Amino acid sequence: MNAISTISPPALPDKAGLDNMRQDLAASFRWFARLGMHESVANHFSLAVEPTGRYFLINPRGKHFSRMRASDLLLLDTEDASTLEGPNAPDPTAWYIHSRVHANCPQARCIMHLHPRYATALASLEDSRMLPIDQNTMRFFGKLSIDEGFGGMGLSDDEGDRLASLLGDNKVLLMGNHGVLVAADTVAMALDEMYYFERACETLMIAYASGKPLRVVSDNVAAVTQQQWAEYGQLAIDHLAEVRAILDEEEPQYRD
Repeated sequence: MNAISTISPPALPDKAGLDNMRQDLAASFRWFARLGMHESVANHFSLAVEPTGRYFLINPRGKHFSRMRASDLLLLDTEDASTLEGPNAPDPTAWYIHSRVHANCPQARCIMHLHPRYATALASLEDSRMLPIDQNTMRFFGKLSIDEGFGGMGLSDDEGDRLASLLGDNKVLLMGNHGVLVAADTVAMALDEMYYFERACETLMIAYASGKPLRVVSDNVAAVTQQQWAEYGQLAIDHLAEVRAILDEEEPQYRD
């Protein structure tokens, strides 16, 4: 008789670890609401809570970013096909995008999807490249994936798999005619990457609006600057720590 092999599901972190993950993510929602980068009660962030990416936290459908609490976040299983049938189901686009990117991209521990003003404007141009014209735009030199195949809202596993394939090993996917998706290995890095990407888009779009020729640096200078950014990882850690410190004083309910 052949033995039946069983694979145990991955272990979840202990309560203290999971609570801290929830609080980091809840703080990010509230911070981007303060920055005006949210859109109504749409858009979504998620965080894998164990190494395989099978289990992840995500915001519930219909909850405003500015009111998000750690306890509001849903803990979902990418292999649970019945997720959308439950009474506490996430937004369908959130499920199809985040579950498939978590399943396909090992570096996608934290995924943030927004429609911020300047990134969405850049995503609406025929040429959506991030030209290296300042330090912030150079941060993304050679590290930006661009989706030029928008065909409607992300409402299928196939669409989630397509986006995951386009993202590849990069941290940022500019979603043409749509918005932006950031995928990083921590909440701190995802928050920092999203913040600087929108700032980079703002600079580029304002420069375009001037009608004047752009001062684009050489590929060599852009590549050197991008590498310097990559070696500046403490910035992201400090960024999230300060966000949480501000919220601890002004909106401590995010931790609940």
